[in-house]
Amino acid sequence: MMRRERLLLISPTFHGYWQSIGDALARRGYEVTTARYDAYDHVTDKLRLKATVEIPEKLGRGEAARAAERRRLTDRVLGLLRQVRPQKVIVIKGDGLDERFWDATADLPRILWLYDDRHRHDYTDEFLRSVGPVLSYAASETAALREIGADAHFVPNAFDPHRAEPTGHRSGEIVFIGSGYANRREILTDLAGRGLPVHAWGRDFSRHLIDRARTLSWARPPITGSREVPLERAYQIHAEAAAAVAIHGLQAGHAMRTFEIPGMGGVQFVDRPDVDQFYDVGTEVAVWQDVEELADLAQRALHDESWAQRLREAGRARTLAEHTFDHRLREVDSLWH
Repeated sequence: MMRRERLLLISPTFHGYWQSIGDALARRGYEVTTARYDAYDHVTDKLRLKATVEIPEKLGRGEAARAAERRRLTDRVLGLLRQVRPQKVIVIKGDGLDERFWDATADLPRILWLYDDRHRHDYTDEFLRSVGPVLSYAASETAALREIGADAHFVPNAFDPHRAEPTGHRSGEIVFIGSGYANRREILTDLAGRGLPVHAWGRDFSRHLIDRARTLSWARPPITGSREVPLERAYQIHAEAAAAVAIHGLQAGHAMRTFEIPGMGGVQFVDRPDVDQFYDVGTEVAVWQDVEELADLAQRALHDESWAQRLREAGRARTLAEHTFDHRLREVDSLWH
């Protein structure tokens, strides 16, 4: 029996997407070990972070505090690197690690998955040219990386059908899950003002005292709001809704929601016409360009169940056929040097 290759996946904790990526790699035959370099899983970890990093940052000593934290996180990852002795390494973002990690993996086949817009990372052009294959979730970012000489590849975000099953329940709501950026609050408030049953999840919408303290804000938009939910429950909420609204910020690529909503059999109303590179607009997802159009779509979803059901079925079929993490990791696995 062939021995499985050892692969070290290094990732931020961000909503648990590391689990979907690691599971897809395991299904490809790898022996996967994951290092979440920013894992603060226990109360003691969170208290230490606040005391040693967050409070010093507020007191103007943030640079030294962050550098010390990077050293600590890198020490932890280097220890796991020595323990696992991987044959391949995939790094998601990796911007919480210092130069010692990159030096330690210089002789290993490695892939850097930026997972976010390039300007949110502090990597130099020289580093990006030398690190190995670099993956981006946006076609425009991929083109820009190639212009500076990086070995860049476009790998869009994806859906994980193994994380949750649709419940079959219907809430009759127009839902949004995510951060409460100003444009999102304004759009959702407008919809609610038209009498639509809007419900948003996230710390910026929740009226819970803990969330108000975390966001340092008492004000909330005049819509139904709930606390953050695990990714698995977010998947189900999208499917249960009459429709789920995707509102992008100033980002180059499509968010995970683009694939998660139709993947779960949800009715997706997305604000990016370039979604047509992934889905058939009008039969698999619906696109809106202003609040008037979005409100009309919401009314139709609430009252035309046969139309909504066709979107659900077609969007889910397309996602399962083309846009899962298994599809993405097949692409990634072809890029090793």
